[in-house]
Amino acid sequence: MGIFSMKRLGLIVLILILVGAFFYFEGPQYLDLDVLKAQQERLQQTIAGAPVVSVTVFFIAYVLVTALSLPGAAVMTIAGGALFGLLAGTLIVSFASTLGATLAFWSSRFLFRESLRQRYDKTVQRVDERMVVDGPFYLASLRLVPVFPFFVINIVMGLTGIRTWTFYWVSQLAMLPGTLVYVNAGTQLAAIKKVGDILSLPLLFSFLLLALFPLIAKFLLALLQRARLYKQFTKPKRFDYNLLVIGAGSAGLVSAYIGATVKAKVALIERDKMGGDCLNTGCVPSKALIQSSRIAEAMRQADRYGLPVVSPQIPFAPVMERIQKVIKQVEPHDSVERYTRLGVDCIQGEATLISPWEVEVKGAEGSTRRVTAKATIIATGGRPFVPPIEGIDQVEPLTSDTIWQLRKLPQRLLVLGGGPIGCELAQAFARLGARVTLVEMGEQLLSKEDPDASAEVLRHFGKEGIEVKLQYKVARFGIEEGEKVAYCEHADGELGIPFDQVLVAVGRTANTENLGLENLGLKTGKGGTLPVEEDMSVCYPNLFACGDAAGPYQFTHVAAHQAWFAAANALFGNFKRFRVDYSVIPWVTFTSPEVGRVGLNETEAKEQGVEYEVTRYGLEDLDRAIAESEAYGYIKVLTPPGKDRILGATIVGPHGAELLTEFILAMKHKIGLNKILGTIHPYPTWNEAVKFTAGEWKKAHAPEKVLRWLERFHRWRIG
Repeated sequence: MGIFSMKRLGLIVLILILVGAFFYFEGPQYLDLDVLKAQQERLQQTIAGAPVVSVTVFFIAYVLVTALSLPGAAVMTIAGGALFGLLAGTLIVSFASTLGATLAFWSSRFLFRESLRQRYDKTVQRVDERMVVDGPFYLASLRLVPVFPFFVINIVMGLTGIRTWTFYWVSQLAMLPGTLVYVNAGTQLAAIKKVGDILSLPLLFSFLLLALFPLIAKFLLALLQRARLYKQFTKPKRFDYNLLVIGAGSAGLVSAYIGATVKAKVALIERDKMGGDCLNTGCVPSKALIQSSRIAEAMRQADRYGLPVVSPQIPFAPVMERIQKVIKQVEPHDSVERYTRLGVDCIQGEATLISPWEVEVKGAEGSTRRVTAKATIIATGGRPFVPPIEGIDQVEPLTSDTIWQLRKLPQRLLVLGGGPIGCELAQAFARLGARVTLVEMGEQLLSKEDPDASAEVLRHFGKEGIEVKLQYKVARFGIEEGEKVAYCEHADGELGIPFDQVLVAVGRTANTENLGLENLGLKTGKGGTLPVEEDMSVCYPNLFACGDAAGPYQFTHVAAHQAWFAAANALFGNFKRFRVDYSVIPWVTFTSPEVGRVGLNETEAKEQGVEYEVTRYGLEDLDRAIAESEAYGYIKVLTPPGKDRILGATIVGPHGAELLTEFILAMKHKIGLNKILGTIHPYPTWNEAVKFTAGEWKKAHAPEKVLRWLERFHRWRIG
């Protein structure tokens, strides 16, 4: 055993001896307010006779109690006021508590930090880097707002790289207000002579200060934090708007709508088209295309319904023109005219953040203007990510943004990416007549879903003639003899795939460039997203982000969900801050079969160590599914062992999106499978499948002993 280990062992032994002695000699009974009150006069006489010795003994005792994290520090602080008075008591307790806290801090560092660093080196390094910049502020925050016990703060801070001297002086200053309040309460307790004194105004005031201290400290801390953040900026004396929203996609439109609804003065800045991705290049056009492709597939499978099979001759250009008509039909919902009627000032141009309150807008014609607002929401959305693959520029790749410009069907379409967008568009184009090859780097399609859900989609893709290459990676593109070729790496060697058009659907990145983030000292994270807090704020209390610019979920409905929190906090955050709730987030991949999910699936439950059991219902048994010749797929629900609380649900099959809604509602409002089973569902409907799933859970948890007794009872009754 090394010298360093011996020293650690020696320190541990010493701590154990001191703690053991404290409890062996019944130390806790002396650190009690009743004992203090009973012995107050005698203790004061002792102090008067030997003040130096008394102060020294009290000081050492306080240091030991704090250093060893023993219970009773609060009582000793009050005792400091009761025995030594406000000024002397505050001085003694302040220095003793800080010295004891520093000893506890040093002991924690000496005993545990090296082991922690060896095991979690990268994490410790990141924490240390952050502590260099903001360590004093974090420590002061924890000291001023006593949510966590001080002994926990001492130990945790010892595990970080904050300097000992920094820990000491920050603790000394930050604990002083609380020390003063407790010592002052002690001086008032010392003045109690009879029951009537308990209701004295000074005593009541002391306890009022004691009760209000965390709130006051939190308020003062917020003021200090704001001053620290905004010190380099000049705040306007008046503002043009209550709320400024950058980006008119789903998140931005909802934010502006909420602001206008509560009669705030709102401006909405958009550099391109109102409606953002969802209306123009995402949800609306893709679902219109999927519906056209489903009709084409239904014609090919008409014999399932007793009708003659038709091999449709699909005019691709009219299909794509119909999509534009659908967009035009939905467009008024997101139009400038509508939002202007709501009271929103719609500004066309590109926004640049100048300060937390000021934005510069550059118009299409080159003119600029500056607008100010009390709060700003960044809702600039995202765009498809095009990886830097060798030769990709030569083949003019399509993305989910540009594919809608096609008017001629690609005979051979190569799709990169087996996520929701790649799978949806691959199947739609295959059903419209293209020969589709889908290349996915991973082991399965739809990597966030369970393997059985992925396998069901893969099976249907195979039936429809879609060629899927799993665990293939496109290394480069080339053009040989006028033909486009993708060269893919695989464990079995390189494979060349000829194609006419390539659709890149390997992910998205946030639109956060050229926003002037550097003017505010803001840095983006993974995928270009902004680092948002639980209230959707971005570093500054009056600056917010939502939607794809914030992440982590890239769904229109999540963007709208985040927008409510961002708008509410932007407008009313000075009074109350709402934390965004991600506990029940649903999503659907609109392939055939549809794949809908909310909450945990089996893969995630295993990764997180969550105990669960699975209830499964096959849609092939559902009467409505049989009647519509759509009898395939399943519902899978996860619950805690023996309980009906829903942890998550996955639906793979027709109408999966609509079936999922009942599970979303149940999870949100804590409705278990028993209550779903007890709810009348109309017959024959697809939603009966949800009730039957609940019935499967009930059958699996039937009380077998009770049923056996009932069987005997009924036999006895019929003789």
